[in-house]
Amino acid sequence: MMKILFLGDVVGSPGRSAVIDHLAGIKEEHGIDFIIVNGENAAGGRGITPKICIDLLRAGAAVVTTGDHVWDQREILDYFPTEPRLLRPINFVGAPGGGAVVLETAKGKVAVLNAMGRTFMNPPLENPLTLLEEEISSLSEDGVKMMVVDFHAEATSDKIAMGRALDGKVSLVVGTHTHVQTADEQIFPGGTAFLTDAGMCGPDVSVLGREVDSVVWRFRTGLPTRFPVAKGPVRLCGVIVEVDEESGKATSIERFSRLIEQEGLSG
Repeated sequence: MMKILFLGDVVGSPGRSAVIDHLAGIKEEHGIDFIIVNGENAAGGRGITPKICIDLLRAGAAVVTTGDHVWDQREILDYFPTEPRLLRPINFVGAPGGGAVVLETAKGKVAVLNAMGRTFMNPPLENPLTLLEEEISSLSEDGVKMMVVDFHAEATSDKIAMGRALDGKVSLVVGTHTHVQTADEQIFPGGTAFLTDAGMCGPDVSVLGREVDSVVWRFRTGLPTRFPVAKGPVRLCGVIVEVDEESGKATSIERFSRLIEQEGLSG
């Protein structure tokens, strides 16, 4: 049985420090075979840098996924072609990098695919379902059984529809982007594990990882302001899924949530 850990959006230095410091221990404690981390908010809450990606991979992540903030740090553009384990949404057609990767493990090949929803999202994107189905079909023809999809989307309807559409075709569909872990973990009839949103790895006392007072002030006044990354304890959120390596079907799914005490980290 293959045991996969997926961690939701890493937010700023508090989130990435907690992930980097604790990932090895979590892997050992839960007997994890394969780790995926969404790092799209890891650099000051917006985007990811080459150094941060390298640090996450060295800490134990097999693949780092992203989302709508993927291009916010300019230096990442030149890094994408050099690191296939860093993914950008597959429906950014023509952009640097790739939206899928296949890695060899002791328990067989694992494919990770990254896509982005179009409802309430700003960038011009191709149809994610069409592109995912084409890529999944190609991977299946190549004999890949275990596949994980990070679907970075705003609308819950987008995420649930994607999970249902891919049921029986992949091992796990997990949503990211909204930073709030949902409580609807399940295995669909075709054997695909699903969670609408994995949540975030970021400051626990916050508004989606940002300082509470700044966000509340914005809602109260309607005036523009900066949203600094919050400080204090960090909650690591994600999902753990067991997959039968022969069939690629999920056999169990459980939410993961852990509070990590940290002092003085921000940005």
